[in-house]
Amino acid sequence: MIRIAINGICGKMGCALREAISSRDDMRISFGIDPASNGSDVPGIDLYETPSDVPEDASADVLIDFSHFSAVPGILDLCVTRKLPVVVCTTGLGEDTLSLLKEASEVIPVFYSANMSPGIGLLKFLARKAAAFLGEDYDVEIVEMHHNRKIDAPSGTALALADAINDEAGGRYEYVYDRHQKLSRRDRNEIGICSVRGGNIVGDHEIIFAGNSENIVLSHHVSSRSVFADGAVKAALFLRDKDPGLYDMEDLF
Repeated sequence: MIRIAINGICGKMGCALREAISSRDDMRISFGIDPASNGSDVPGIDLYETPSDVPEDASADVLIDFSHFSAVPGILDLCVTRKLPVVVCTTGLGEDTLSLLKEASEVIPVFYSANMSPGIGLLKFLARKAAAFLGEDYDVEIVEMHHNRKIDAPSGTALALADAINDEAGGRYEYVYDRHQKLSRRDRNEIGICSVRGGNIVGDHEIIFAGNSENIVLSHHVSSRSVFADGAVKAALFLRDKDPGLYDMEDLF
């Protein structure tokens, strides 16, 4: 039986994780961390408001983080101290926090992905193949859409897709986020990234390869948050017995 700790256990993704884990017979939730845990009712699970509140005798095999980017450094500190593998699913991480991820991965196994959906892993693969096949003759634009409560823009997934294309293209692309401030013709070495925020959109991503005579569009639509929870659970299973290192969805697949 694998014991899972959850940071962000009272949030929407925390609820989805609890449901995903409760449906399995090979794992259980050992404890949860969330600033909103005071007064929350999660039967049978010990709750703590901050990582520093977690007692020494609270143990787990893997911690899954679905929280806020500001909480990630504290979670990494807890996991490094306890030698606890961690799956970081939180987006909007700055360069300083990404550096902390790399430092932590020298001591513990760290799994990090901007999107836990298996379909996004496939989309990245297809985007690389399309970029290699189509070359410089097609302009690349990315459109991402999320709910009106998402803070970071563009999404980490959109940036990861752009990075996959850019890596395939030898790093020649510049990312353009706001065209109304750029009063000039589109440069061929640009990837335009457009962010849409509205309603309760779970997460949609579209990659457009626009040529002179045709357009190729790769798209991914999420209808339920459960796909992210299922991906996080698979990552936790994958990470449990791994050596220290930084892992992602490509390693999982």
